[in-house]
Amino acid sequence: MASGKPKTFLIVAALWMIIFMVSCQLIIVVPILPEIGRVLLVDEFRLGLVGTVYAVTLTVFALITGPISDRIGRRKILLYGSGFLTLAMLLHWFADNYALLLTVRAVAGAAGGILSGSIIAYVGDYFPYERRGWAVGWVMSGIAAGQILGIPLGTLMAYETDFRLPFVLFGALMSLGWLMTWLFVPQPDVERSKESLAFRNVLANYMALLRVRATSGSVCLYFLMFSSIGLFVFFLPVWLRESHGVTGAGLAGLFVLAGLAQVVGAPAGGSVSDRIGRKPVIVTTCLLLCILFALTTYLITGFVTACWVLAFAMLLAAVRMTPLQALMTAIVGENRRGILMSLAIAVGQLGFGVGTAIAGLLYTRFGYISNALGSAATTILIVLVVWLMLPEPERDIAEPVTAS
Repeated sequence: MASGKPKTFLIVAALWMIIFMVSCQLIIVVPILPEIGRVLLVDEFRLGLVGTVYAVTLTVFALITGPISDRIGRRKILLYGSGFLTLAMLLHWFADNYALLLTVRAVAGAAGGILSGSIIAYVGDYFPYERRGWAVGWVMSGIAAGQILGIPLGTLMAYETDFRLPFVLFGALMSLGWLMTWLFVPQPDVERSKESLAFRNVLANYMALLRVRATSGSVCLYFLMFSSIGLFVFFLPVWLRESHGVTGAGLAGLFVLAGLAQVVGAPAGGSVSDRIGRKPVIVTTCLLLCILFALTTYLITGFVTACWVLAFAMLLAAVRMTPLQALMTAIVGENRRGILMSLAIAVGQLGFGVGTAIAGLLYTRFGYISNALGSAATTILIVLVVWLMLPEPERDIAEPVTAS
């Protein structure tokens, strides 16, 4: 690591680079699935397992890594995870059959699980609470940037050359994220966990988080927020094509625009919540989202109105998520941030899966209006959970949540 105290923007840039590459390699899978199926001679059902295996290993490794990062320090976990993801991306070049592709996607999911919760936990360790919303917002804008750049660049490369090539490129860029972490990201001077990493003790600590109103409420919010997005987004492209004739190119442009809205929304939401509080921002954006979701099928009359509605929805979703993440870093002690964020990531993945499954059932029976109204109803639940279960901390808490 470089000597001297690193500048704040270099730390944020390194974390942004990691989350950006995690996003790129995940998002690119969706538009190139048809090409993967054509080259590897894989049917639609088995193609779906490419996403499933990634989500499963991400969830498992997020739960494993959280308590480890609390014990050994976030910097080591970020270095291990970014190095592991670099290797996983480069290994995609050898995925010339379906079994190998599943294997390397499972490895990539494991690396994603190592990194996902640790990044936000690191922000909580390093940045003071009054600046944490700003830092979380800028770091997490890397997800949307991956959507903006990853989809067009990776799709073009996959269809014009080889579907494995985008992953190799992303692996090379991920090595830059590892280097930036090694050079610029220090280990914050925070209390580390001294507890055993035995399975029984780790499970007891996860259960302890769920017995406390604030932490169980925040995990519940992750589930509901990801569920609401899954309900709203998953069948939106199908409905737009069937009902309004939006082309494939139009859909790609639509989601790039949505990514741009998220790039703006994440830092804005964090900065505003630093000034006026986390809960007011979350509640206000949720109420606006509820109205927007409920009116979606009436507001969208074609491609242009779809652009406005989706962009505004993703803007509000980004604005509400950043304050929640900043708030979560303050409701447990320094030596419990990793385990809380990892649990939230895992439950969020489950929530998205549940949301998309319900979306399929509703869409086939009642049409997309049921998806939109389901998203609105879920968003009302989010407001209730925020109001009843979340505190409004002014600083980090003094005592950690423990299993005792």
